Amino acid sequence: MILKTFRITLITLLTVAFGGITSIYAQQQFSKQDTLRGSITAERAWWDLTYYHLSVAVEISERRISGSNLIQYKVLNSHQTMQIDLQEPLNISRITQNGKALNFTREGSAFFIEIEEVQKRGDINEITVHYSGKPVVAARPPWDGGFTWTQDSNGKPFVATSNQGIGASIWWPNKDHPYDEPDSMLISITTPDTLMDVSNGRLREVNEPGDGTKTWHWFVSNPINNYGVNINIGDYVHFGDTYDGEKGTLDLDYYVLRENEEKAREQFKQVKPMMDAFEYWFGPYPFYEDGYKLVEAPYLGMEHQSSVTYGNGYQNGYLGRDLSGSGWGLTFDFIIIHETGHEWFANNITYADVADMWVHEGFTNYSESLYLDYHNGETAANEYVQGLRLGIQNDRPLIGTYGVNQRGSNDMYNKGGNLLHTLRQVVADDELWREILRGLNREFYHQTVTSREVEEYISEKSGRDLTSFFDQYLRDTRIPTLEYAFREGRLFYRWANAVEGFNMPVDVTINGVDRRIEPTTTMNSTNMEESEKYTLALDPNYYVGSFNLL
Repeated sequence: MILKTFRITLITLLTVAFGGITSIYAQQQFSKQDTLRGSITAERAWWDLTYYHLSVAVEISERRISGSNLIQYKVLNSHQTMQIDLQEPLNISRITQNGKALNFTREGSAFFIEIEEVQKRGDINEITVHYSGKPVVAARPPWDGGFTWTQDSNGKPFVATSNQGIGASIWWPNKDHPYDEPDSMLISITTPDTLMDVSNGRLREVNEPGDGTKTWHWFVSNPINNYGVNINIGDYVHFGDTYDGEKGTLDLDYYVLRENEEKAREQFKQVKPMMDAFEYWFGPYPFYEDGYKLVEAPYLGMEHQSSVTYGNGYQNGYLGRDLSGSGWGLTFDFIIIHETGHEWFANNITYADVADMWVHEGFTNYSESLYLDYHNGETAANEYVQGLRLGIQNDRPLIGTYGVNQRGSNDMYNKGGNLLHTLRQVVADDELWREILRGLNREFYHQTVTSREVEEYISEKSGRDLTSFFDQYLRDTRIPTLEYAFREGRLFYRWANAVEGFNMPVDVTINGVDRRIEPTTTMNSTNMEESEKYTLALDPNYYVGSFNLL
């Protein structure tokens, strides 16, 4: 209790001391490669992805891959040059359409393909890209990604991909921009016949040609973001369960190293209660057709769609730690809860530009406290989300620079969660708030979105213009500060440290009485009951500061 009180007080003190200072940081210089990666170029805009068939042979002893990607697309406008992305040191050897080799040039990670046949609007066409090489080894997965090559405790190979930040084109050729997703995908991975590959979707078939290899064919029947596509190769054992959810029976499949089966069977019991909480708050799990999997990986974990990877050591917390300092973070396995929360916010609702990554991480950070709210009550949720505030730096805005593959501040996690927790207080109607969260997943089901679309949806459904609210918390680094004073039986108040027009209501306790006031950036006042002494306390569920002007 002392620790939590200290945290809340410290936030207020830091706001008073530094609240008027907006972080100043050097304007990053962007290269042409940043633009080619991060923008919807003319060579991307004319075609719409409909289907991928990615086929990859993984040569573990050589740390080498080779294969192809069949790319099916719909022609939106007639154009003859297509951009496909693949990062060095991998190289494309051949590209064909209807059996004919196509000419192409390379500019860094971007390949420009000259299509010979006239591309007629409305046509469905396809090309096949053949490639090979030794992919980048992940330096610090999943944050600095690529391939991870390691072994389990029995000396058997344990291999995985992770590539959210660095991009899917670090290991396979694709349209490496988040705005466009295939409607479905087949993933065919060839491994040694003593090992298993687990990828996204459902296992369709396994081919064993008798040459010491097996090919595992996984089919994804829903749209999928390219960074969510993954390979996991190991000496896996499989067990499963089913969940009786809002859309019927959901298959729950678990793939773990043989040595960890007993621990996994116990730890993964958290999945069903988690599904109860998330379906309550967000609506049905978005990928019933593809099932839900937890797959052990040789790194901490990531939100690969319908193939969530797990490496948290079969313990609660974040590698055994409570990131909130509240105690509540040790009541659940952080990786199971957080990475599965991304199935709704990242995989169902996906940013159309990485600059809006807060939509993924802010809502998913918030899902942790909603899980606690569902199972442990509102007090637990409040204490958890408030405890995360010490991790907020307020160094840069949550929204990055558009068109250059640049994300915003890492505050998108903890500040994003606190932004949404604050917004829940503003709405002041938990049933409406729940309907807004569920409505987001209906309105933008299996879509890519912009932050503005999400902001406008919440404004519309809440019945309040939240433009200045989102500008304050997403596009500014300052913590809004309630300045107030009691004088001659009146309360004077206004928002400082705020963007122009900031007008968020806030709940306060004055002399022991709860009330809501509606400050703006202009000084307002209201009559108070006579008292020899006045005290004002902010509701700590708002991520704001306060300063007594007297």
